[in-house]
Amino acid sequence: MTTLLEVSGVSVSFDGFRAINNLSIQIAEPELRAVIGPNGAGKTTFMDIVTGKTRPDEGTVIWGERSVSLLSMNESQIARAGIGRKFQKPTVFEDQSVRENLAMALKNKRGPFDVLFHRKTPQGGARIREIAEEIGLADDLPRRAGELSHGQKQWLEIGMLLAQDPRLLLVDEPAAGMTPAERQHTTDLLKRAARTRAVVVVEHDMEFVRRLGCKVTVLHEGSVLAEGSLDHVTANQEVIDVYLGR
Repeated sequence: MTTLLEVSGVSVSFDGFRAINNLSIQIAEPELRAVIGPNGAGKTTFMDIVTGKTRPDEGTVIWGERSVSLLSMNESQIARAGIGRKFQKPTVFEDQSVRENLAMALKNKRGPFDVLFHRKTPQGGARIREIAEEIGLADDLPRRAGELSHGQKQWLEIGMLLAQDPRLLLVDEPAAGMTPAERQHTTDLLKRAARTRAVVVVEHDMEFVRRLGCKVTVLHEGSVLAEGSLDHVTANQEVIDVYLGR
């Protein structure tokens, strides 16, 4: 496993509040990582920095084997470099079919006309079916995305990100609002995705994190408080005090 993303000594303040405080974190490829911590620990800001939405005041964010600085890139350049992000609330095109949603997301040329003149290709069709199988929506390809359940919309959005073939997938609270069966499917989906890429899951639900069975990073006040297996970090007295004991 090689280091794909290296965040070193990163700090950022908003109106005098230090949201991220000398944060250092490394993500390998492939890897599945869970990031947990109390509200205000800096989990979302961490993702904002990696995706270029927020610029840190200090520190470095290095990407890939060519050690490129993500801080020199804008949001769309970072997305094209292979970093995909899924927000908590699913954003799918409700009036389009599942198939059309995946077709729009497929790794086509990203020019404004390419989406308008998207030509169907046999490879594209095969890839859409493959992704639909992977996310468990193979039977739902003709359905309008708006008809899907909350959990299915989440899977479709993960599928749309996978269609862009990212090397790093940042996923924000995927288990929220799901049925137990949907959560199990989501666990399997993320584990499979992490076999070939880096997947970072920000989550509050400890049972879901346990099911992921991966390395866990605990953030507190904008920096890493503990790191290791879930059993290791949940036995840490500081973690109990600031997060689990509440």
